[in-house]
This record gives sequence, structure tokens and C-alpha cells, in this order.
Amino acid sequence: MARPVVTVFGGTGFLGRRLVRHLADQGFAVRAASRHGQAMLPAGEDDVEPVRADVTDDHSVAVAIAGAQAVVNAVSLYVERGGATFRAIHVEAAARVAREAQRAGVETLVHLSGLGADSASRSPYIRSRGQGDQAVRAAFPAAILVRPSAIVGLGDALLGPVARMLRRAPVFPLFGRGRTRLQPVHVEDVAAAIVRAMAGQGGVTYELGGGAVTSYRELIALIARHVGRRPLLLPVPFPVWQALALAAEQLPRPPIARNQVEVMRSDNVADPKLPGFSALGMTPLSVEQVLPLVVPSD
Repeated sequence: MARPVVTVFGGTGFLGRRLVRHLADQGFAVRAASRHGQAMLPAGEDDVEPVRADVTDDHSVAVAIAGAQAVVNAVSLYVERGGATFRAIHVEAAARVAREAQRAGVETLVHLSGLGADSASRSPYIRSRGQGDQAVRAAFPAAILVRPSAIVGLGDALLGPVARMLRRAPVFPLFGRGRTRLQPVHVEDVAAAIVRAMAGQGGVTYELGGGAVTSYRELIALIARHVGRRPLLLPVPFPVWQALALAAEQLPRPPIARNQVEVMRSDNVADPKLPGFSALGMTPLSVEQVLPLVVPSD
């Protein structure tokens, strides 16, 4: 009996690689679609196919989807460069994937968004996320929306970089006063949740937060204790952060982007009124449990 085929756009990304492995482990034949057509294949698996695909091109998307029973769009953008804008990727490309999936008769579509997505937001990044959710649902009404909090894990953009900074610097700058509430979620938990959501009802929006809510200041203090440091935590106003991020975005690999500053202005916590991990029969790890998996202690 042929294995059901799942196309994962963004299949070589931080989350996508884990999702591809989870799907393969569950018996799916997986197409790991990316612009480069190269995937990190799960060890010992021969049912993951690297596929070259560009989510900004109709034909490319249609070819990657053809014959698939399910599609997951895990493509995201953190820094705008040239034609790769938040609107182009989060709205127009998301709508394209949904439209082509509907046209191809795909049974299940999962769209990765983010907590706080709001089509009315003044932030271009947050607004594009909200508009993308709307565009996906308009093109594929039964789409499953998955909105994770800040995703952490080995090779992430949060725990690892912060730990490296704390090891080097006696002073650590906070976003504002560090009061923003966060609910970091383990990348492996998100990948497993997507696989479970695919087996459930369509048209559902899941908000995925980790096992504990913490303030940004508390998170930095937790990481500092883990690496054996006691830095001075220095409040820095958000306008200063915006200026620093704008300058950093000119670098080939910016350490911070304006959208990250914008996200940190508001609490990033899952809405308890929406389905989450508990609806999927899962208990997510807390950031305190994830930290030792990501950062060696001193």
C-alpha cells in the first residue's frame, strides 16, 4: 500500500527539518520543499524526497503539491530583503500555497503562523501574519492554522544566542523593562503537534505555548543561572532597540531584526480559549526543561 504523501514547504528550516523527520517516522512519504532543493534527511529513512520549490511561483508550488494528500506551509521571513517582503511571503505566498492545494484536491492543509498574528496591527510583520491567516482561510476554508509561541531548541535564535552573550558580557540589555510575558515552546513539541493536528478536524486554529509562562527578565535570569553568570540586567527603551535593529539588518546575518523588537512589545502567550497542546493530548516541555537540551551548563 502506497504511503500518503505530505509536501512540507520550508522543509529545510529550523522547524521544517524536525517536522519532516516526525512525518517520516509516522510512515508518511515526505517531500521536503525548499528553494535549494536540499534537505537534511532523517537517518535511516529513504522516504524523504528533497524538492526544489519557490513559494513565490505558481507553477513551482503546483508541481511540489501534485499528488500529495497533505501540505504544510512552514515558510517564514524575519528580515525583508529586495522582493522578499513580509507581504510577499506571509500573505501572497501563503495564499498561493493554499490556492494550489485547494485546486489539487489536497485533503489537509496546515499553515504555520505565529502567536499574536493580527491583520490590524501597526507592525508590518505582525500584520502580514494576520493577513496571511485570512488569505489562507479564504483560499482553503478547512485549513488548519498553527500559531506557536517563540520556538526554541538546538540551533535556535533565542536560548543559544542569549547564553553566548551572557557568557561574554557582564551587562545584558533588556527589551524595555523585561516585563513582556513569553511562553517559549520546544521545536520538537511543535513538530509533533502538527502531525497530530493533521489527523484531526479541519478549520481549527491551534495556539501552541510551552509548559510555562515567564517574563523576559525571568527568562534571561534563568539562562544566566544555567551558565553560571550574574549579569547586570539593563532596561533599554524600545525606540533604542528599533534603531539598533534597523542598523543590524544591513548585516549579512543580522543578530536582531525590527520584527523581533515589535514582537517583544506585547505578551506572547497562547490564548486559553483556543485549542492547544491539551486538545492534541500533549503536555509540552517548559523552557526550563528545554534549556539543558540546548545550552551546556557551566
